[in-house]
Amino acid sequence: MSQEILINITPQETRVAIIEQNAVQELHIERTRQRGIVSNIYLAKVVRVLPGMQSAFIDIGLDRAAFIHFNDLGDHHAGGQIERILFEGQTLLVQVLKDPLGTKGARLTRQISIAGRNLVYLPHDHRAVGTEIHIGISQKIEMPEEREALKNRLKNLIPADESGDIIVRTSAGLASDETLIADLKYLRTTWQGILQASKEKAAPTLLHQDLSLAKRVLRDMAGPETTQIRVDSAENFERLGQFAQTFTPQLNNKLVLYRGERALFDLFDIESEISKALGRRVDLKSGGYLMIDQTESMTTIDVNTGSFVGARNLDDTVFKTNLEAAQAIARQLRLRNLGGIIIIDFIDMSQTDHQEAVLNELKKNLARDHVRTNVNDFSSLGLIEMTRKRTRESLSHILCEPCASCTGKGEIKTPQTVCYEILREIVREHRQFNPKEFRIVASPDVIDLFLEEENQFLAMLGDFVQKPIRLQAEAGFKQEQYDIVLN
Repeated sequence: MSQEILINITPQETRVAIIEQNAVQELHIERTRQRGIVSNIYLAKVVRVLPGMQSAFIDIGLDRAAFIHFNDLGDHHAGGQIERILFEGQTLLVQVLKDPLGTKGARLTRQISIAGRNLVYLPHDHRAVGTEIHIGISQKIEMPEEREALKNRLKNLIPADESGDIIVRTSAGLASDETLIADLKYLRTTWQGILQASKEKAAPTLLHQDLSLAKRVLRDMAGPETTQIRVDSAENFERLGQFAQTFTPQLNNKLVLYRGERALFDLFDIESEISKALGRRVDLKSGGYLMIDQTESMTTIDVNTGSFVGARNLDDTVFKTNLEAAQAIARQLRLRNLGGIIIIDFIDMSQTDHQEAVLNELKKNLARDHVRTNVNDFSSLGLIEMTRKRTRESLSHILCEPCASCTGKGEIKTPQTVCYEILREIVREHRQFNPKEFRIVASPDVIDLFLEEENQFLAMLGDFVQKPIRLQAEAGFKQEQYDIVLN
């Protein structure tokens, strides 16, 4: 199935939409100020060793110390005694497993991995010289004969003196030998650069940062089914072109600089899709609807017939609604990036063959998901229990925050999200009209953010539109409410 990828880049954030069948299937958002540090590699310094907890606090140069557990040291010859491996003041190479969260520091590992498009390289610099290289295969490649063929293929391509381990990603099955060799060369070169930097710099310091979201599109998301990758930033289009030419040359001719009058995300009404994806209710074309509730422990999805009435009888109505719901649910899980435990309450079906057809439809649509899912059969209560691997924050957790007015029972967009919506709206208005100035009327929290943290982006936009942008705080406005007055 062909797909198109849209990359919307502004100084404050990058947004990526994956389009299939003229509908957005996935959304990815990375904000400049909130970019995570997962996969970053640091030359760090041990601050304190805690033998009783088999862990240690590590300084990687952030405000809060990170921590590492014995199991993440990759040395199992110390008898479970971390004090035999680490000591205060020691420097070591570490990689971030989990971002800092709340009062907790980042979690680290000494088992470093560097991801390429088709391969993941685990250099294991602390392993004994001469240790036989291990080749692992992505679990998404399920056929035993395919796994074995890929493993043998890699063994023939890897130099005899290679050290470390290799994990073969799903996309490697379609890659040529030349592409795999280039991927391995890139990974080895990256690792050598990290080692060289570790000898020249003093701890704590950042040695390697994972790719930006825009470049990860080329490395991880685009494939043979991708027909076009549209980018609306000329500067970043050039950067992506250079990156593609070096690391993903097969995608270079698919990059297109978007110069249209309309905003890039307006082409497929993506802004509207984002708003819908933040709501509980999802309307189906037949007249039925889904109710999606996301909690800390799980997500529940309830299917309802709504106004849909089948042509024959109630069973026919229920069956058709559930089939449509199965397709919509798979899309919503990707669009909202919902993970963890998911409970689906389809409308009760009296016929076993109807249940099997709905379950198969759900599995078929989930098969397109890049994230691993596991689906159980209907339970005795008529529910489907499934899991979807958590890979990043859900869409609502990125864009929204608990509403203080409703004591956390609902969510509203953050002042930052509203600020960025306003900035995009001004660009949209600028393309259609030619006012003398723009006046932003919004809640005090939003205006305060423009005056403080976001004043740089506001100034940049003012230079871009070459018109004054004035601010007006309105105490009666709710946080999501704003007006842009053209004078």
